[in-house]
Amino acid sequence: MSNKISKICVYCGSNEGNGPDYMKAAEQLGKLLIERNIELVYGGAGVGIMGKLADTVLKGGGHVTGIIPEHLHKKVAHAGLTQIKIVDTMHTRKAMMIDYSDAMIAMPGGLGTFEEILEAVTWQQLRLHTKPCGLLNVNRYYECLLKFLDNAVAERFMKQEHRDILQVSSDPAELLDLLEENEPVEIPKLYGRDDV
Repeated sequence: MSNKISKICVYCGSNEGNGPDYMKAAEQLGKLLIERNIELVYGGAGVGIMGKLADTVLKGGGHVTGIIPEHLHKKVAHAGLTQIKIVDTMHTRKAMMIDYSDAMIAMPGGLGTFEEILEAVTWQQLRLHTKPCGLLNVNRYYECLLKFLDNAVAERFMKQEHRDILQVSSDPAELLDLLEENEPVEIPKLYGRDDV
């Protein structure tokens, strides 16, 4: 099965991170989205990794849709996006980002980024959507999270099949390929049950 990705949601930091590699990765991903004619869907900010990613796609002639709640719009919104959608709450923002996209990935970021990608994975686990999810593991940033998830599997709070929903690579091109090849999981969440 192949998932043709025409719109991808990227969760990422509103800060630049420690050192140049994170901003370079944002630029690399942005150029790849242009090459593959993939629209960027993201949180609408003009700062940090978010701003660098959007600027790169826009500079290359690509299409960028920002989705941002009202309380952040006046503070950090990117002024030059192809399209910006202003919503009432963070909850609305997250649901719209998933609905509007064919796949979701997370670059390095903080609490909001963690929460967004884990919610997207959870929703696939619960079969609320069938869209692939991934981590762009720049500088092994997500190694501790991946170990944490592996421990959840070892302790039988998560099935391996659900852990494997999250495709991982440090290379943007490889990650996009993994997402396009990914098949949705139809494994029950609970041990010993086939209905949940």
